[in-house]
Amino acid sequence: MSKRQKPRANRKPQTPNPEPQTRSSSPDLDPVWKALSDPTRRAILDLLRDGPRTTTDIVERFPELSRFGVMKHLDVLRDSNLVNTREQGRQRINSINAVPIRQIYERWITPFSELWAAQLLSLKREMEEK
Repeated sequence: MSKRQKPRANRKPQTPNPEPQTRSSSPDLDPVWKALSDPTRRAILDLLRDGPRTTTDIVERFPELSRFGVMKHLDVLRDSNLVNTREQGRQRINSINAVPIRQIYERWITPFSELWAAQLLSLKREMEEK
């Protein structure tokens, strides 16, 4: 042996530390936030807001994307529970599920709107006293 190697210490394999749970994060809504972060997925939701659509119809509305690309976006939306899909014969009918969006509204918008309302009421009282 030309070189002497140091013996390696027995180490446990390192696993990434999970992100600490904070009050501002909600694991149930993380997939929803991920789904909403993409403009194409938001456009698909805008399309479905007008009513249920077949996958073929959605694909036709996005000519810049392949059928496979649109279907991957639909998979993310389904996985986040933002879109429901049912089969009708050979077609897949996609519809929006507003429940996760409502949960985001209740978690993030409602508390701040109450705060804003209280501050506006306080400002109104101050102005009336002058």
